[in-house]
Amino acid sequence: MPASTSPQRLGFIGLGIMGAPMAAHLQAAGHQLFVHTRSKVPVALAEGGATVCTTARGVAQRADVVFLMLPDTPDVAAVLFGDNGVAAGLKDAPAGKTVVDMSSI
Repeated sequence: MPASTSPQRLGFIGLGIMGAPMAAHLQAAGHQLFVHTRSKVPVALAEGGATVCTTARGVAQRADVVFLMLPDTPDVAAVLFGDNGVAAGLKDAPAGKTVVDMSSI
């Protein structure tokens, strides 16, 4: 089965040195982005139409695929399982979503 070329609803959490360029490539490919980071969202992503979410939960509720690019294991645990984390967002969302952890841990 060929890969889909239609735009997808993608979430990206962690927009640091590695995450920001990855998210930018997804955005340039025409995908709708929902982003969250503990620092400031890069201007290019925001101006390019990314939806800035105040929590990881918000990203998980809106995106069909959620990518994590975080610096360390405690960060991943907090983003996934904290009160406003990805798991909480998935609990409130339709089934069939995917979480991809690309963190440098």
